[in-house]
Amino acid sequence: MSRPTVVPFADEHLEAAAALLAARHAAQRAVEPLLPARYEDPAAARAEVEAARGTEGATGAVALVDGRVAAYLIGAPRGDAIWGPNVWVEFAGHAAEEPELVRDLYGALAASWVERGSTRHYVLVPATDPTLVEAWYRLSFGQQHALGIQEVPREGPSSAVGIELRPPTEADLDDLIRLDLAVPEHQERSPVFSPVPRPNLEELRAEWVADLDKSEEGLFLACRDGRAVGLLAVAPVELSSVHVGLARPDDACILGFAATDPGARGTGVGLALTAAAFEWARTHGFSTIVTDYRVTNLLSSRFWPRRGFRPTFLRLYRSIP
Repeated sequence: MSRPTVVPFADEHLEAAAALLAARHAAQRAVEPLLPARYEDPAAARAEVEAARGTEGATGAVALVDGRVAAYLIGAPRGDAIWGPNVWVEFAGHAAEEPELVRDLYGALAASWVERGSTRHYVLVPATDPTLVEAWYRLSFGQQHALGIQEVPREGPSSAVGIELRPPTEADLDDLIRLDLAVPEHQERSPVFSPVPRPNLEELRAEWVADLDKSEEGLFLACRDGRAVGLLAVAPVELSSVHVGLARPDDACILGFAATDPGARGTGVGLALTAAAFEWARTHGFSTIVTDYRVTNLLSSRFWPRRGFRPTFLRLYRSIP
């Protein structure tokens, strides 16, 4: 491969970048065909590239090899309240003929990001392309989060004996809040060390009151001997803010939240709730189900792959000292 020339991303590069993204997505769908087919069309891929470039604060570059666009990279910030001083390379934020070119592009762009104080870098990478993932690893990125997908099983695991599953009501609000908080409490600890602030209790209560009225969602409260020990939410994927664009399958639902009381973990509560989610998906006519989880969360990163979820995208993270 000839030595690349790195130049700022300009309008004249859009068509070539779209073709690169469409080719990347086609290669990913050859491994994971449940992902949406439309982004194999360069026209649809171009709209995603344009959206990435149009994000406030976005910067981008392309790698020219023998005069043609062989790779591109676009990064833009999200809000600092959750992510710190950051830059994100989103689902449509990069594609390359050769993964090594990504390293040249990151090297060219990261200097300006760090100079302006944006020292936390996130990139969403197809999990199905190990050579591309490896290129990011060699830039000191590591796995933080994963998106998973599978066909809705025709049959789910049987519910555990002694566990009652039912829709929650307003009378369960205190238990809903307790179980909701179990997730951030767990992820504050080692080895996750999540810095995401806990939600305000009154705001959380109001959100749950609103969620109880959402007929399009499936909410399941697991109880044992009269005590609430688990909670799960499943909904159409269109309600997700994580599974978007190239990562949003057609005809899909999302297992968007699941929590088990710490004292009940390992007793079958999670299996019972997962069975309820699969049954809800089948009943509502969905063919595909997705979820996402922290890779650094030892419990969820083992539980969901064992339930059949295959990784589609990895969120990689690097913090500059």
